[in-house]
Amino acid sequence: MSDYLGRFFACLMPVLLILVMVVVIGRYFFDIGRVDIQELALYVHALIFLGCAGWAYSADEHVRVDIFYRNASPVYKKLTNSLGIIFLLLPMVGVLGYYAIDFVAASWSVKEISTEPGGLSIVYIQKSLIFLFPLVLAFAGIKELYKTWK
Repeated sequence: MSDYLGRFFACLMPVLLILVMVVVIGRYFFDIGRVDIQELALYVHALIFLGCAGWAYSADEHVRVDIFYRNASPVYKKLTNSLGIIFLLLPMVGVLGYYAIDFVAASWSVKEISTEPGGLSIVYIQKSLIFLFPLVLAFAGIKELYKTWK
């Protein structure tokens, strides 16, 4: 699931590129500033980052301190990965998901809008994307734990 979602959200990269190009070209060549397009680029960037986190973890493209891990035995790596997932990754995504509930609910309760003149009026929807991060990371962690002990 995390791989599928990651690949899906990675397809938004050209959209992000086009949005940023529109903002830059409009601002520096035509002296037109569009806050709404700039915010939309930020929202797409957030969607890509939050949606692809699990995919990056599953592909072992995340940051790892390889001082001890690199030359370790397969048994040590298996144990390190398992303990890291059980005691670090899964509790962390649980805490993030838990604290995101009130944060997102508060945004939805007031139908939060951008504070910038000309900004988007869907900040509450953008903040809802926060739930995507712990969800995809939890799926990826469980998948990796299963692969480790399979």
